[in-house]
Formats: sequence, structure tokens, C-alpha cells
Amino acid sequence: MAAPLRIVLKFGTGILTQTEAPALDPIQLRKLAEAVALLKQAGCQVVVVSSGAVAAGLHPLGLDQRPSDTVTLQACAAVGQTDLMHRYESLLREHGCHVAQLLLTHDDLESPERAARVRSTLDRLLSFPTVVPIINENDSVAVEELRFGDNDKLSAKVAMLWQADRLVLLTSVPGLLDDADQLIPEVPNVAAVLHHARQGDKGSLSVGGMSSKLQAVQAAVESGVECLIASGRTPEQLPALLLQNQGLGTRFPTATASRA
Repeated sequence: MAAPLRIVLKFGTGILTQTEAPALDPIQLRKLAEAVALLKQAGCQVVVVSSGAVAAGLHPLGLDQRPSDTVTLQACAAVGQTDLMHRYESLLREHGCHVAQLLLTHDDLESPERAARVRSTLDRLLSFPTVVPIINENDSVAVEELRFGDNDKLSAKVAMLWQADRLVLLTSVPGLLDDADQLIPEVPNVAAVLHHARQGDKGSLSVGGMSSKLQAVQAAVESGVECLIASGRTPEQLPALLLQNQGLGTRFPTATASRA
């Protein structure tokens, strides 16, 4: 029997929030949860790296825009993380799945001993077929993601540590676009397309961007993890993208896959 496909999905704040308001989008969350459930039903092992805690904490704290100071950002994350996870748990439970929350810092993955424990925890959680681990930067104590959009890099590090087969970065555009706004379907050399990352290609609540994603992809591909960048606004296509090589997105094959 073939080993189950190991998939890491990264959900950015831009696809978790409403386009017209600084708040979580319940329709988007439902669509994303349904896509995860379909992949689980197809026999895949799925790990989610999710942003969105800061956005989820704005309304409870009476804020109408993302704050600029780190302490208030951390307060928003501390409040919003509980709401975010409650929503994931409620939605995935409708499909017979259960959420396991892991809050990590980059130090957890830089230390060999701590990284080994993270890997062991993931492997044990995924030995239970109904469990979906959901990872976020521990924003209430760490500042990397709050400043630099490092959930892109965090997802790459998780994919490499777990030896995932695929890393999927979901964003607000169909994939990597060229200078004429046309989708680039496949990129065999990440370094050759770094110039397509544009300044200002992120929303008011987001801290990453295409540059951050391409850097994460480059690290993952060089470690043998195939990557995709695709639209998080159409998550229903995820099974086709991952299981049938169909759908819209930009694929970043590994060196071995590129030569095949």
C-alpha cells in the first residue's frame, strides 16, 4: 500500500478575512475546512499552517484596523487565536475531524532537540486519522511573523521537518503572475522568477507577500518538497490541484521532478 500523501497547507490572513472589513470571513473558513476534509477523505495527511489570529482579535478589542505596535499586535493575537481555533474546530467537526493546535516559534524548529519533538508530535497526531494539526506562530510571545510575514517561512520549515510531499501556499491571486498579469503555470527555477514579486502585493491585514512566499518556496524545493502557490479564494480546487494535477496555480517541482 502506498504511503499517504503528506500535505502542508498555508492559509494567509488575506484569504481568511473579509475583503471589505477587518474580520474573519465565515464563508471562506467554511470553504477551506471543506477542502481540508476532502483531502482527508481521500486518504491524505494534512497539516495546516494558519495565520489570522491578529485579525480575529481586532473586533473583540474594539479595533477597526491592524495596530502598528508590537504589544497591541500580540494582545490581538492572544485574543484572536482562541476564536480562530474555535471556528476551525466547529467547522471540521462537521466533517468528523478534530483540531490539534500547535503554537510554535522559529526557535522550536531551529533547535534539533525541540524540532525532533515537534516532528514526533506531528507524527503521533497524524496516526489518528481524524486529526488535523493546525499550526500558528506563537504571536503572543514571538514577533517574527508579526513583523515579517514569517508564517510563509514557518510553513516551509514545517514541510521540510515533516518531509512533506507538497507545500501549498494559498494567497489572494491565482498564483505567480508575470509582468503582464498572466499566470505562470510552472517554475523550474525559483531564483529566475524572484523579480516577479511585487511591492505592495498584500492586503491591509497581511504581513507577508509574494516575495516572502517565493523565499519559502525556494527553501522547500531545495529540500525536496514540491510547492504550489494558488488562490485561497477557490479552495474547492485543492483536491484537483493536489491529486489530479489540474486546476489553476503555479507549480514549483523539485529538481528530481523537473528532470523526470
